[in-house]
Amino acid sequence: MALLSFERKYRVRGGTLIGGDLFDFWVGPFYVGFFGVTSAFFAGLGTALIVYGAAIGPTWDIWRISINPPSIANGLAFAPLNAGGLWQMVTVCALGAFCSWALREVEISRKLGIGLHVPAAFSMAIFAYFTLVVIRPVLMGSWGYGFPYGIFSHLEWVSNTGYKYLNFHYNPAHMVAVSLFFTTTFALGLHGSLILSAANPSDGGAVKTAEHEDSFFRDIMGYSIGTLGIHRLGVFLALAAVFFSAVCIVISGPIWSQGWPEWWNWWRNLPIWG
Repeated sequence: MALLSFERKYRVRGGTLIGGDLFDFWVGPFYVGFFGVTSAFFAGLGTALIVYGAAIGPTWDIWRISINPPSIANGLAFAPLNAGGLWQMVTVCALGAFCSWALREVEISRKLGIGLHVPAAFSMAIFAYFTLVVIRPVLMGSWGYGFPYGIFSHLEWVSNTGYKYLNFHYNPAHMVAVSLFFTTTFALGLHGSLILSAANPSDGGAVKTAEHEDSFFRDIMGYSIGTLGIHRLGVFLALAAVFFSAVCIVISGPIWSQGWPEWWNWWRNLPIWG
């Protein structure tokens, strides 16, 4: 099906989550929609607030610009604009933009007649961000535990948070998350290399099919998950990695406030060691 006829088939009215045809149109190859407009609004407002924060801040150095959360002493109250209130407003804008974009993806999926895998996957990333700037700070009683919006300041926050618990690599959920990230890249690396091998035969060779790909893994590993299965596995592994990334930070502080190496003392104290 030619691209233009494909677009004519799916660029139809309806399928929106907001009743009626409000902003139900396309600009070139891009679908707008009501949530596309709200995405642009929140993204634009959030960016303007960051630029304003840089203007009233001490530097225009792109590496050093930082929109900091309120002090820990401020608790969960609204903060003055120049003492963390700007961070609170940017956070609201970010959540508004992310959630609007996910809902826009839902509308596009409905128009295309496909599943909601893309917005569901993106929602996991939103959940991870929401965990860092809302769930964990609320559980710890202060917005000051959120991370700052800046390049160096964010990296410093990550480093300081890790060292606060002595060695973050001993966090069990962190271990699971990292393992899943590596497993995701390994599984999709195997898949990608197999596709390239099948689609790029030696000179004079025939392009291989999915049956050849399945046979290769059955010969090497004894089992082939299949062409559809590998993509489902990739999505599952990636989303699980993001989920456990959120878990690893939300349990650091609200659940466990000591150094993570000490958490493993339960292993040393098992009665099996005599």
